[in-house]
Amino acid sequence: MKVLVIGFGSIGKRHYDILSKLFGVQNIDLVTKQNIENKICYKNLEVVDKINQYDYFVIASETNKHFEQLKYLEENVKNKLIFCEKPLFESKKDLRIINNKIFVGYVLRFHPLLEKLKDLLKDENIILANAKCGQYLPFWRPNTNYKDCYSAKKEDGGGVLLDLSHEIDYIQWLCGQINEIKSYQVKISDLEINSDDLTMLIGKTYKDILVNISIDYISKNTHRRLFVETFEHTYELDFISAKLTKKNKTGLEEIYSFSNLERNYMFEKMHLDIFNLQKNICTFKEALEVMDTISTIQEQNR
Repeated sequence: MKVLVIGFGSIGKRHYDILSKLFGVQNIDLVTKQNIENKICYKNLEVVDKINQYDYFVIASETNKHFEQLKYLEENVKNKLIFCEKPLFESKKDLRIINNKIFVGYVLRFHPLLEKLKDLLKDENIILANAKCGQYLPFWRPNTNYKDCYSAKKEDGGGVLLDLSHEIDYIQWLCGQINEIKSYQVKISDLEINSDDLTMLIGKTYKDILVNISIDYISKNTHRRLFVETFEHTYELDFISAKLTKKNKTGLEEIYSFSNLERNYMFEKMHLDIFNLQKNICTFKEALEVMDTISTIQEQNR
């Protein structure tokens, strides 16, 4: 398998490192303005030599470049696997895909405890889901100035709504598309950014499940938790401590944990799922549904 990685910042390098270790990947070329020693590098997609030679494309560029790069690939290659980092776009856009298969990098779907939770919920009726995620933006990338990163810049597709849209994706994966929404998307902290640092929504899915999502750049106490209420159980998934708790009406608890979750474990599983069963990976259609929810929030808060 021949791979072309588009964008070679921190996330592009991470995908490169993971893919280079996977069986069946023969070589990886790059689209980047950098000059990488002993690698074939193209300055942009338009100058890639024999673009149809590649079997797998990885779009790891800034969010505001995704649309044009996907559009170019759709018009210039056929029957290829294309992976695009999340979120799909910085705002809702119209792109029809018929020539290729596109998947989007909502990697938390491959967290072993979220997979376990989805399995536990298959025979239950969910009535409420509550997701909360926060981390202080200057803590995200310790060796860089947070003011210079794309997250700080609305024009580059930054902002907490887009950065942490994992929460919207996995809530919709578990509970269905959110079709009633009330939201706040604001910049409320003293961070020197022009993007949103807090987004909150309450809504209802087409399955009549109530949902509540809060995501922020402002919490100095890093957290990522999901609570799911059913008629029979309360489930609490703490992504940071890798612990899933199931509690019934009598107070009986079952605890599932996953120790020593390796840094690239979920990313590796995600790429292997694309290559094989395509069971849990976020499809282009599902990513568009996430964009529908994002677009509704953006429109409510203009």
